[in-house]
Amino acid sequence: MSIRSIGTAVPPTIIRQDDVREIFATQPGLGRLGQRIVGAAFGASAIETRHTVVDELDRRPREGEPTFYDAASNEILRPGTGARNQVYVDRSPELFLDAARAALAGAPDLGPEDVTHVISVSCTGFFAPGPDYLLVRGLGLSPSTRRHHLGFMGCYGAFPALAAARDFCLADPEAVVLVVCAELCTLHLRSSDDPDSIVASSVFADGAAAAVVTARPAPSGSVVLDLDVLETVLTPVGETDMAWTIGDLGFDMVLSSYVPQIIELHIDSALAPLFEAGGVGVGDVDLWAVHPGGRSILDRVQQQLGLTDAHLAPSRDVLRDYGNMSSATVLFILAELLGGPAAPTQRVGAMAFGPGLTVETALMTRRAVS
Repeated sequence: MSIRSIGTAVPPTIIRQDDVREIFATQPGLGRLGQRIVGAAFGASAIETRHTVVDELDRRPREGEPTFYDAASNEILRPGTGARNQVYVDRSPELFLDAARAALAGAPDLGPEDVTHVISVSCTGFFAPGPDYLLVRGLGLSPSTRRHHLGFMGCYGAFPALAAARDFCLADPEAVVLVVCAELCTLHLRSSDDPDSIVASSVFADGAAAAVVTARPAPSGSVVLDLDVLETVLTPVGETDMAWTIGDLGFDMVLSSYVPQIIELHIDSALAPLFEAGGVGVGDVDLWAVHPGGRSILDRVQQQLGLTDAHLAPSRDVLRDYGNMSSATVLFILAELLGGPAAPTQRVGAMAFGPGLTVETALMTRRAVS
């Protein structure tokens, strides 16, 4: 079974990293240490632009009372979790549907009538009936479409979804599975002296991505990503270094400075089951999709695995232009690989990291259908 197409979507509001750094660095009540951490975290992020549903961050004058940011006073406000989640309810449906429509359009031999399963993924908000229901209704899918929602997994969420899609296709060779990840991370940004909150504010962004997975034969001339092996590993340490909980003022991210070091120390052992199952080594992998949790994570993975700058270029490009969109991010990278120039069959390695500390990995084959 293969990923036949990937579609992406982002909200229209674009924020430049330098502008957001200025906003966070000049907040009332932020101490000297906090100001230094803001400068260092934003400056070292390797991000130039991000997309957000918090339209107020573009600093343009608006009618009515502000919710997240008051441009007149340059103050980041403190809405409650309910108010933040209401924006998720209002704004996420468009992203889920836009990404899904783009993915279906990328597989012209398949249409909404072919979709048998929907898997939605998100960790930045809640509503019910949920995104899985929304996709069935909004896309005009069969009311008997099997629906699944994977919630609150964090940045690695796309991998369990792809694994489930693969299992559905193994059980039914005619299955067509639509996987859709949408995250509105910026809903939970806030001003704080806490280093974890500052780092989160410097990297997280909003976006959605969808993939069509099926075992049905692809048309001649198509380029697909075969899902060969998917593995998951929990590192022996790091449970308290990356976490995602619900607070009164939004969702609280714990992202300690030790995460890149933990990943560096355990990436080899985390990849071992994948390489053993696939019968390959790191040198056999031609293309890489490494989730850019931050620049330092990419740096540590590259150094530890001995990867080239070309191997990490797709991950760094997505980080630069979009930031960290949690579960959707790795699909943005895979979309870049899938849409690249025609080439001989290539092996693709993919990985993402999340709470636990969880390392999800995949081995794929990029090939042109003759």
